[in-house]
Amino acid sequence: MLIRHGDNEYTSQGKLAGWTPGVHLNQKGKEQAAKLAEYLDLTRIAAIYSSPLLRTIQTAKPLAKAKGLTIRKCSGVAEVRYGSWQGQTLKTLRRRKLWHTVQHRPSAAAFPNGETIRHVQIRAVDAIEKVSALHTKYTVVVFSHADVIKMILAHYLGMPLDLYHRILIGTASISDLILNIGKPMVIGTNRTLEEQRGRSIWDHA
Repeated sequence: MLIRHGDNEYTSQGKLAGWTPGVHLNQKGKEQAAKLAEYLDLTRIAAIYSSPLLRTIQTAKPLAKAKGLTIRKCSGVAEVRYGSWQGQTLKTLRRRKLWHTVQHRPSAAAFPNGETIRHVQIRAVDAIEKVSALHTKYTVVVFSHADVIKMILAHYLGMPLDLYHRILIGTASISDLILNIGKPMVIGTNRTLEEQRGRSIWDHA
């Protein structure tokens, strides 16, 4: 089970948070985290993993408390390192030449002083495979970020990386994978506990 972090001031202001320190959930995000814990109350969960960034940890905490589980930090599903793009508004970034590549040929995109999108997908899928191998036949929850979740889902859907923006992942949304039982299967994406418009991270960072 893949869950995106809750709402925060960067998502609401259209800014690219990346690895900016101290980006925490706003009131809406805290409410989303609480609702997630309530929604998953009857779900048997073996382990909870999270990107090490504050906003994902905060989203995971209510569920971890309710289940009596420790949050295991997993750098493999951490946010993209956007380099010099970090902290900037999407309105500003849309004027960059690189924007077109990121949108239409992301497999060839490399962020200045940051990561390539191709590398992010590789490290994220590697992390999911390792987590899955540790918990065969059990439900595991992984808290991560929009683009990272989209890249993971694209891999298991057999979708080219250049098309991953077609997958929509809203804040605090749930996406479901089945691994280790025959062929991998994506059984649901972008399930939200409230009606919201799921959009790409490039529409709301």
